[in-house]
Amino acid sequence: MPGVMISCGEPSGDLYAGALASALRAQAPGVEVFGFGGPRLAAAGGQLLGSYEGLAVTGLSEVLRTLPRTWRMYRHLVDQAIRRRPDVFVAIDFADFNFRLGQALHARGIPVVYYIGPQLWAWRPGRMQVIKRFADRVLVIFPFEQPLYEQAGVPVEFVGHPLIDLIDRHLGRDPLLTQHGLSHDARTIALLPGSRRNEVASTLPTLLEACGRLREAEPDLQFLVARAPGLPDELFEPARRSHLPIGLHAGDTDAVLAASDAVITASGTATVQTALHGKPMVIVYRLSPLTYRLGRPFVKVDTFGMVNLIAGRRIVPELIQDDFTADRVCDETLRILRDTVYADRMRVDLAGVVQALGGSGASARAARAVLEVAAAGAAQT
Repeated sequence: MPGVMISCGEPSGDLYAGALASALRAQAPGVEVFGFGGPRLAAAGGQLLGSYEGLAVTGLSEVLRTLPRTWRMYRHLVDQAIRRRPDVFVAIDFADFNFRLGQALHARGIPVVYYIGPQLWAWRPGRMQVIKRFADRVLVIFPFEQPLYEQAGVPVEFVGHPLIDLIDRHLGRDPLLTQHGLSHDARTIALLPGSRRNEVASTLPTLLEACGRLREAEPDLQFLVARAPGLPDELFEPARRSHLPIGLHAGDTDAVLAASDAVITASGTATVQTALHGKPMVIVYRLSPLTYRLGRPFVKVDTFGMVNLIAGRRIVPELIQDDFTADRVCDETLRILRDTVYADRMRVDLAGVVQALGGSGASARAARAVLEVAAAGAAQT
């Protein structure tokens, strides 16, 4: 049976890796799955060669602090690939790390599939030629990405978004509110401050400040914070100490979204998850000043939020870097709560985004592509 090595370096990638591993085992019983990931990959039967915990950060200055551990992990994975000779290597997002790892394994004759194709069209487009040299196939999850890769001559396949199958859009509102001692009748704002340590540290204090101002304007409001797995308790102490009516919920963002009326979310996968729940949102994000100044000239898009990129226009507000203030968050959230025409139009636009993501079965299609590349590589040896 084939051996599949996977590398994913953050919670969203681990979620997709777990779904992919399950689909691989369904299509090829006995397949051996191993690699670099987290609890979702392990729960799906993948053997972990290393964990991403502590390595999932954003920004140049933040990444520099993790370089020694990252380099050790890279060397370990290359050594394991040489020893175990997988039939295919699957890189999942986490571009800077997986670009280097993919090139190293390609040079050693191991076929490479890049799943969740990196957003090279948004920044550093010159790296399209790099991925073209080492990836046997790139699997993208957004429909607008396929022609961009095709234009660069990269072998690409649109498989759809795995979140469509992974989220539960039929959860009830009341159980979670009861669990956290919140009212069933009050309007509830979900806070999604990110899945990486530095994201939460940068985002959550401003969100809590905005919540205080929202309560002053609308006294009936209450709040739910979605806590991503693997993050330390001290990051969320400001929420625990808050005098606001606020619940802190770990590990089940779908339940938080199902219980909410509006959402304030860090930019990233969570914006798509919010769209799948049909919730109007405000997108926020902040990098370190150094990282932002160095990186901004290389960004080739006018919007950052994935739902806006899919829509091809700004359908939800984005508050990035200096625009991300408590006052601006409060103002944009109040507009959603008070302007029903505006909020309804946003819901319609988000439904269009969901429709563009394709139907169910993305993980199964990705698994089929991975096994095809593995079989083609085996046939050439």
